[in-house]
Amino acid sequence: MNLPAPSDYSSYPSLSTTQVIVRIAAIIMVWEFVIMLALGILKVDIGLYWLAFLDILLLSMLSTPCIYCWVIRPFTLARDQAITQIHHLAHTDPLTQLANRRGLSLFLEKLIAQTQRHGASGAVLIIDLDGFKVINDIEGHAAGDEVLIEIARRLNDNVRTEDSAGRLGGDEFMVLLTNLDNQEQISRASAIQVANKLCHIIKQPIEFKNKRLHVGASIGIRILGFEKLDTETAIKDADTAMYFAKQAGKSCAVVFTPNLTNT
Repeated sequence: MNLPAPSDYSSYPSLSTTQVIVRIAAIIMVWEFVIMLALGILKVDIGLYWLAFLDILLLSMLSTPCIYCWVIRPFTLARDQAITQIHHLAHTDPLTQLANRRGLSLFLEKLIAQTQRHGASGAVLIIDLDGFKVINDIEGHAAGDEVLIEIARRLNDNVRTEDSAGRLGGDEFMVLLTNLDNQEQISRASAIQVANKLCHIIKQPIEFKNKRLHVGASIGIRILGFEKLDTETAIKDADTAMYFAKQAGKSCAVVFTPNLTNT
C-alpha cells in the first residue's frame, strides 16, 4: 500500500494578498452598487437608520457567499494541498513512491498498537536485495534505479491492501503484514508463506536496455502480537533475522527467535 498521493487542487490556485484584497473589495463594491440601485428604484422610505440597517443586512447576506467561494475556499484548498504535499514528501521515497523509513515507522507503530489493543498479530519483513551492488557497479546507477523501482512495484502489487510496503533506503525494503492468526505458529507459517512468495517474485528477471537483470532477496521476519515490542526493537529483530538469511545462503527467509542472537 502506497502512501496516499496529494489530492489535485490545481483548479484552486493560491491567492496573493493583493488578489485577496482586490476580490473582497470588488465583491463589496458590486453588491453595494446593486443594493443601492435596487433601493433607489423601489423608492424604499423607511427612515435613514432602518435604510442603513437594511443596506448592511443585504450586503452581508449577498457578499458573504461570494467571498467564501471566490476568496476563502481557494485559500483553504491551496493550504490543504500544501499540507498534503508536505506530508506526502516527508513520508514517501522519491524514487519508488513507496513509504520511506519515516512513513514505515508510523505504519509499524500503528500496527504494534493494533496488535496490543485487539490481540491480533502481524509481522515485519525486512527485505535486502542479493546481487544489487553488482548491478549498480557494473550496469550503472540508472540500471540500479530501474531495479529498485521494479522491485517496489512488485512488492506493492503483491501485498494485500491492508498491508504496507516501503523502502528503508539503499536496496532494503520493508513489508508490514496485518491481521494474521491469533495462534503464533499459524502466524509464523503465514508470514513465511508471504516471504517465500516475495522471494520468488523478486528473483524474476528485470528487463533493462535489452538486458535481463537478476536479483534475489534475503528476508528477515519478526512476528508481532505475542509479546510487547517497540518499533525500534521490532525492526532490529527483523534485521537480525535478515542477516541470518544472508548467512544461510541468501534468497531465503528466516523468522526471528531469541536463540538467533545466541548462535
